[in-house]
Amino acid sequence: MKRTETTPGTADRRRWFALAIVMTAAFMDLVDVTIVNIAIPSIQREAGASFSQIQWITAGYALAFAAGLITGGRLGDIHGRKRIFLFGIGGFTVASALCGLAVNPEMLVASRILQGGTAALMVPQVLSIVHATFPAHERGKVFGLFGAIVGLGAVSGPLLGALLTEWNLFGWGWRSIFLINLPVGVAGLVLGGRFITESKAPRALKLDLVGVALVTLGLLMLVYPLSRGRELGWPLWGYVSMAGSLAVLAVLVAYERRKAARDGSPLVELSLFRVKSFAAGIAVQTVFGVALGVFFLVWTLYMQIGLGWSALKAGLTGVPFSIAVSVAAGMSVQKLVPRFGRRVLQAGALVMAAGVLLYIAESAYFGLGIAPWQMALPLVVMGAGMGLIVAPLTDAILSEVPREHSGSASGLINTVQQMGNALGLGLVSVVFFGTIGERLSPAEVGPAFADAFRNALGWVAAVLGVIFLLMFALPKRPAQHVEGEQPVAEPKEPALV
Repeated sequence: MKRTETTPGTADRRRWFALAIVMTAAFMDLVDVTIVNIAIPSIQREAGASFSQIQWITAGYALAFAAGLITGGRLGDIHGRKRIFLFGIGGFTVASALCGLAVNPEMLVASRILQGGTAALMVPQVLSIVHATFPAHERGKVFGLFGAIVGLGAVSGPLLGALLTEWNLFGWGWRSIFLINLPVGVAGLVLGGRFITESKAPRALKLDLVGVALVTLGLLMLVYPLSRGRELGWPLWGYVSMAGSLAVLAVLVAYERRKAARDGSPLVELSLFRVKSFAAGIAVQTVFGVALGVFFLVWTLYMQIGLGWSALKAGLTGVPFSIAVSVAAGMSVQKLVPRFGRRVLQAGALVMAAGVLLYIAESAYFGLGIAPWQMALPLVVMGAGMGLIVAPLTDAILSEVPREHSGSASGLINTVQQMGNALGLGLVSVVFFGTIGERLSPAEVGPAFADAFRNALGWVAAVLGVIFLLMFALPKRPAQHVEGEQPVAEPKEPALV
C-alpha cells in the first residue's frame, strides 16, 4: 500500500486538530456532569425520583467513571489510544441516548452507570494523547487550554441545562440534556477517526482483569453504603462494607506488586508513586474531588428546592463562578505557576476556602431572601480559587511521569478525582440530607435546606484546609518550570499516513 507523505507543517496542523477533538470530548463529559446537576430537581418532579435515586443519578456515573478509568487508560496503552477513544465516545453517545429515552428512574440510573463506564474509556485517552503527542515544553500551554476548557464546561453546562429544561424543546423536558450529546458524539467519532494519530505503549502489555475486579469491588463497597446509609438507617452491614473496602484495596496493592514483578503488566503502575510529584498530586486530587462532589450537588438543591428558584435562574447564578474558574485556570498555568510554583496552588486552596466561608456568611445573613447578585462575590472568589488549582495540578502530576506510563497515569488522575467525587456525593447523605428532617411541611423546606447547605459548606471549607496542607508535599515547581532547565528531547510520534 502506498503511504501518503506528510510534511512537518501538515503533521503539526493535524495534531492541533486532534487536540481540538479530544478537548471537545472532555468538554462533552464536563458539560454532561454540570447539566445533570442543574436538571436534578426537574428529574425528581417529572420522573418521580427519590432522594436516593437522585444521588445515584450523579454518584452512579461518578462511581462507574472512577472504577473504569484506570482500566480505560491501560486499554489505551495496550490497544491504542485512538482506538479506545473512538470506542468510548461511540459508547458514550449510545448511553446518552438511553438516558434521554429512560422510562423510569431505575432505567435512568442504569443508563447513567453505562454512560460513566463508557466515559471512562474516552476521557483517559485525552491526557494520554496530549502527553504522547506534545513535547514537555509545550504541555504547559496545552494544560492551560485544558484548564480553560474546564471552566468553559462549567459555564456551559448549567446554562445549557437550564435553557434546555426551561424551553422544553419538542416536549422532551429534562431528556434533552442527554440527547444534546448525540450530534456532538457523532461528529467527534467521525473527525477523531480522521485526525487523531494512533499511539500505544512501546512494549506489549496485558489487561489485568483481577486488578479491574478488585478496584471496582473496593470502590463499590465504600461508596454504596455512604449513599444508601441514611435512607436505610445506617445498618451494620454498611460499616462492615466500608471497613472491608480498605482491606480490598490493600489486597489490590499487594496483588499489583506481584503482578508487576511477574509480567510487568499491572493495572495500577505502582512505580508511579515513587515519583514524588505524582504521589503528592494524586493525594491532593482525591481530596479535592471530595470537596467538589459535596458542593455542586448541595448547591443545586439549595437554590432550586430550598430557595425555590427555576433552573434558569439557578443556571445564570453560576455564571460568575464559571467565568472566574476559566480565567484563573488560564492565568495560573501561563503566567503564575512559572513564576511562583506551588504557592499558586496553595493560594488557590485558601482563596476557595475564603469564598466558601463568605458564602456561608451571606446565606445566613440574607436568609431565604438572598438574591443571585448577592451570591456573585463569594462565587467569583470560589471560582478564582478553583481555577488556580485545576490546570496547574494536572501539569504538576504528569510533569515527571515516564511517557510509556502516560495512559496509566492519566487514568489514575481521573480515577482518584472521580473516586473523591463519588465519596463526596456519598457524604451528601451525611452532611446535607442528614440534617434535614424526614417529614417537612412546605414552610419548613426552605429553612431546612438552607441550614443543611451551610452545614455542608462548613465541611467543604474544612476539606480545602486539608488540601492546603497536603500541597506542601508537592514539588515547589513542576519539572518543566524549573529555571534554567532545558526541555528534554522526546521521541517523535510516527508520521500520520
